[in-house]
Amino acid sequence: MTVAPTRRWWILAVIGVAQLMVILDNSIVNIALPSAQADLGFSDAQRQWVVTAYALAFGSLLLLGGRLSDLFGRKAAFVVGLVGFAVASVLGGLAPGFELLVAARALQGVFGALLAPAALSLLTTTFPAGRDRARAFGVFSALAGSGAAIGLLLGGTLTEYADWRWCMYVNVVFAVVALVGALVLMPSHPTGDRPKLDLVGTVTASAGLFGVVFGFATAETDGWGSWVVYAFLTAGVVLLGVFVAVQRVRAAPLLPLRVLLDRFRGGSYLTVLVLTTGMFGLSLFLAYVLQAQLGLSPVLTGVAFLPMVASIMTASTTVPAIVLPRLGPKPLIFAGLLLASGALFWFSHLSPESTYVGSVLGPLILMGLGMGTAMSTSINTATLGVERQDAGVASATVNTMQQVGGSVGTALLSSIAGTATASALGLGLSPQAAALAGYDRAFLVAAGIFVVAAVVCAAIVPVGRPHATVASEGTESTGPAEVATPGLSGRVLDGEVPIDGTVTLIDALTGAQVGHLPDRGRALRVGGPAGRRLSAHRLRAGAPSDGGTGPRGGAAARGGSRPAALTTDAYHPPL
Repeated sequence: MTVAPTRRWWILAVIGVAQLMVILDNSIVNIALPSAQADLGFSDAQRQWVVTAYALAFGSLLLLGGRLSDLFGRKAAFVVGLVGFAVASVLGGLAPGFELLVAARALQGVFGALLAPAALSLLTTTFPAGRDRARAFGVFSALAGSGAAIGLLLGGTLTEYADWRWCMYVNVVFAVVALVGALVLMPSHPTGDRPKLDLVGTVTASAGLFGVVFGFATAETDGWGSWVVYAFLTAGVVLLGVFVAVQRVRAAPLLPLRVLLDRFRGGSYLTVLVLTTGMFGLSLFLAYVLQAQLGLSPVLTGVAFLPMVASIMTASTTVPAIVLPRLGPKPLIFAGLLLASGALFWFSHLSPESTYVGSVLGPLILMGLGMGTAMSTSINTATLGVERQDAGVASATVNTMQQVGGSVGTALLSSIAGTATASALGLGLSPQAAALAGYDRAFLVAAGIFVVAAVVCAAIVPVGRPHATVASEGTESTGPAEVATPGLSGRVLDGEVPIDGTVTLIDALTGAQVGHLPDRGRALRVGGPAGRRLSAHRLRAGAPSDGGTGPRGGAAARGGSRPAALTTDAYHPPL
């Protein structure tokens, strides 16, 4: 069973609500922390654990959550994640003291680690190819890129006009909407052959990610002089190295290395890591500038970020949909990172005399254009063409890059800003001017990181488009397996036919790529002048017919030594 075109856009809306809930939560809680601290009476040293408890649980369990969605079904993981996240949010809102609040935040992280990769893998299988995929991932990436800014607005409004506890309760509203939509709209997915759970890989990956996230979180609070920072970072890196070694020899690895070693995906994962590093630093520092330097309230601070939100949404839903199917991800990733670097460099010139219109609005819009272009492209490409049984863990890797990037960005840029602020105070600057000088230095370093990342990612990502993509979830093959061409089902990307006319498909039953040119026994060749544009969806090789042509005037396909019928759901002859 395939998902109807209209229904899948409603499914995108459901996935978007869940994604927004997860992204909003961190920034909403950050806004609510001062009020929660005053109400519950915990210390400044304890306050950081409200944030760290979530980050540790979420970051260390993401790969496991992604694999669980592959094991037990993406819809099931999505529903369980929603319910668990909502329950944890209610517990946090009802918390009478610090201990239960921290426990509720950790529980949110556990269920968030199940929900986030399930949502992205559902999006991957609902929109497996073509320009609709680019548009869908544009919407998803717009939420990922602008969620923190929207959270500032929503958190400020709830804290100022209601109560900090509503910053937890509001998640229930999102969860109920997404849950009803999931139960009504999302089809049940075929179970198929489930991968086994790699226990050794799970333990080493979770422990390694815990060490990295905790190390950077400790660096943010205790500084880089603490031995705890280096102990946990070293242990985390060593465990992740052991994880990689284990994955090379396991028959059913937690994270198959083929997912990472593909150059399209590898460059895309690195792009997500760098973009999130800059985005977290920008949200943290700019929120302070807007409130401490420009005197804006928390609500108006959230409003001030809205131009960036608008530019992210505009760029992510238009540019990749037009350019990605034609040129591939390389130029979009390169251009997006450079645009974001330019915005960060612009921010590095903030001064006590700066105004919102003159010094903040322009780079905010530029940052949104860069983020929207690169983030949408990289998330789309990172999940394109993965085998069906790996869709969950490949999606979890995207979420892991976002979480690690946020931890690295917050700790590294905060450290740089703190060092520069101390130097400025030593030169006799006022505390506000010194703090601003520190943020300027952090923005400048972040701009340099983005330039380097643009060059490195452009070198990693190949020229052109990824040539294969998974079939949509639930697509069935009707062709008998014993005919000359096995029953293959998949999608052909929009774009130009290769010069030899060969079209590569994905086996809908196994999720494996088929149709390599040397393997002529299984290759499908679509007729028509070489180099002409071909648009087709769900091409299917069935039993041979008299003329070898599809029922809608489609071109012939050849498999083995005799022709086989080529049927399609939507076929347009070459122009």
